[in-house]
Amino acid sequence: MACTLEKFIHSLDPRSLPRVLQIQSGIYFQGSIYEMFGNECCLPTGEVIKVIGFKINKLIASICENNEEGRCSSKTELSLNFPGLYKIVVDKIPYLSIEEITRKVSIGSTRLGHPCFCCQEDIKLASLTIKQGEQIMFNSVEEVNGTMTVNCGVVRNNQSHSFTLPISQQGKFYECEDDQIYTLKEIAEWKIPKTRNRTVKLFSILHSWDSSNPFPENFDGSLILAPVYEVQAVMKFRKDIVHILSDLDIEVKDVTDFYDINCFLQPLSLEDVFEKTGKEFPMVAEIIEGPVQSNLLYNLFYPGKEIIIHKKYQASRVLASEIRSDSPKRHFLIPASYKGKFKRRPRELPTAYDLEIARSGKEQLHVVATKAFDSPHEELFSVSVGDQFIVQQCQTSEVVYEGRKKVVDVLACEQILNNAYEEVLLPMYMEGGFVEVIHDKRQYQLLEICKEFRLPFNVKVSVRDLSIGEDILAAVPGLQLEEEITDSYLLISTVSNPTDSWEIPVYRLNMSIHLLSKPVKETASSPTRTIVEEISEEQYYMVRRYENQSLHPPPRPPKKPAALGPKCLLAEPSQSASDTSLKNLCADNTKKLSSNQAAAVSELQVTCQNDLEHRENAENMTEAATLEKTSVIKEKPE
Repeated sequence: MACTLEKFIHSLDPRSLPRVLQIQSGIYFQGSIYEMFGNECCLPTGEVIKVIGFKINKLIASICENNEEGRCSSKTELSLNFPGLYKIVVDKIPYLSIEEITRKVSIGSTRLGHPCFCCQEDIKLASLTIKQGEQIMFNSVEEVNGTMTVNCGVVRNNQSHSFTLPISQQGKFYECEDDQIYTLKEIAEWKIPKTRNRTVKLFSILHSWDSSNPFPENFDGSLILAPVYEVQAVMKFRKDIVHILSDLDIEVKDVTDFYDINCFLQPLSLEDVFEKTGKEFPMVAEIIEGPVQSNLLYNLFYPGKEIIIHKKYQASRVLASEIRSDSPKRHFLIPASYKGKFKRRPRELPTAYDLEIARSGKEQLHVVATKAFDSPHEELFSVSVGDQFIVQQCQTSEVVYEGRKKVVDVLACEQILNNAYEEVLLPMYMEGGFVEVIHDKRQYQLLEICKEFRLPFNVKVSVRDLSIGEDILAAVPGLQLEEEITDSYLLISTVSNPTDSWEIPVYRLNMSIHLLSKPVKETASSPTRTIVEEISEEQYYMVRRYENQSLHPPPRPPKKPAALGPKCLLAEPSQSASDTSLKNLCADNTKKLSSNQAAAVSELQVTCQNDLEHRENAENMTEAATLEKTSVIKEKPE
């Protein structure tokens, strides 16, 4: 039976791909025009295509005022790269079986592919009973002894219990509340069920949006997202992949059972290749669609080029961001093989709690205060702008407030006073502002930094990597090395030069290939070439999300005493430098200094930086002068 392409795609189970379709009612755009904006727009009646995949191309957002889904004032089109963050509004319509969930909801290997549901009645299993309303996480779908089942889990008393449910399990399953925030791309890929729309709440708009805001002024409502799909298909007599929007006005008929599906081209994405077993490597392939990025590596791989895919593996990278106060920042993934050298740069530490996190046992942490703090207790120290401290350790101390003694967490420091030191105690809840003073002039390799210091760590390139043509890190005035991550890569080379192998990312490079039946001769390869990869803000956000999904967040800073009077009311302490909260990525949730505070901070930072540069460049200073300069730090008066 024929139906519109839109209806067919909305009801299509991705697990049933590929499918062969015949055009029953075709469409022509101005007769001879065959393609427009990269999408097929001329499909004659009788044409046969093989659908190999589909993904959401864009979203039509119905704007709901005052969070009332029934009152939608207007619609706007949102591209998937719109840099907003959203919270999902729970779907109140139940699913009536596990089979319906697996057919309509995306379930995959990443955390985004682990949806949670609860059932309105108890589910009795052999090993345990799932209670009514208990949250069930769906982890994966697999076939066991000829029966399709879902691997699930529940958490009880901080312990995870695993079990399986057959897809024939009946019941009313409701979506659970989700307190995470997502990009539009993440929602499109994982959070919009088939045949349903998705209601979301706008959380924030990221810095990088330069175009006009598509939402009404002071918009604080919900959006109902309706997907428009892009269908990837191949034709019998073409080697490239054609792209068809699902809202194209054509009718199709599924004729898969009447066609030899192998007579079509078999394109694969890099993700498809990575899913193959290790025994299938190496393999020869021809590129159908090349990457859109423009650099030396990606320019080697263009449509029609034959390549050898040697193996798949996991490789480490260091995630780094440009240090700058304005936005947007540049973000990089640096390979462990990077041969450049770094010098340290001062860190900005906003709270006393961050000083405790940043200190290490290998060296003293020397900081300068950039913000004043008036202590509410006589026993604790009041900080002035310009005060210098050597951070010691965290401890507890008794303070008196309204005639009562209280024990509070404090940070023991030594204040530097000319050639003397004074022991002082800073309350851990204080929100001040500090900048690190660097005395280390040594140059470090990347692996040395990761081994000897705790990330995040501020550096700048002092010696660029001469083994690569253009070191993009060398032009960046300052970098924060944030964390080490592990990612998936393929090792590839061209057929014409099989010994010159490159490492390419699987999940950030859009490239389609098809395998060739050609033998592969194993040759001794030269050292693998890697590149410093510059990633977008969205990719940076997603990399941090996936890397930290299994890590526990750092402890929150202690709060200020609740009984303190107006004199010492402070903002809630900001998160530490090691905190990877998603709110740090949002403009609306970052704190801004007043103009006077910002000027003071800037002046102090410039002063400290100039002093540091002076020490680094003053190679002609005498040893005696050098010792005199550093005596304040290293020697205590007896």
